[in-house]
Amino acid sequence: MSPHTLILLSTFLILILFLFQSHGDLELSRVTPPDIHDLLPQYGFPKGLLPNNVISYTLSPDGSFSLQLDAPCYVHWEDQLVYYHTQISGTLTYGSVSHVSGIQAQKLFLWLSVTGIKLHQDSRTLEFFVGALSQILPASHFQDVPGCSRRGSPTANLVLPL
Repeated sequence: MSPHTLILLSTFLILILFLFQSHGDLELSRVTPPDIHDLLPQYGFPKGLLPNNVISYTLSPDGSFSLQLDAPCYVHWEDQLVYYHTQISGTLTYGSVSHVSGIQAQKLFLWLSVTGIKLHQDSRTLEFFVGALSQILPASHFQDVPGCSRRGSPTANLVLPL
């Protein structure tokens, strides 16, 4: 084989490898889902509805979702204490989260399951449904992704979430 042919063949192989590697990177970026916190604004919600320890999630075309946290955690929002289980599920549509399981809020000494969240765009508020009750909070309270605490406040540990 002549040196000219060898150089041409080597250049061709390098080009093929480069193209294959570039195509592989494109495929990888299509498969990797966005961070769940970056996905929430596409549904009208602020990034900070979920703590910073989400390790994976699935979101089906029908809106049903499942989240996996690396550990259960507590998050404090002003005077509100919220507990997140390691597995959270529900249905996500624009401006609404329904059929929620895995999130509880403390009211006095009771832990009540959060069953849904609704966005009120006109007032820039979020309505959290806890059974038949609801509480409205400014969406601005949830702009930053909260850190996770392994323990609640001393009074929160008197009665553990169900």
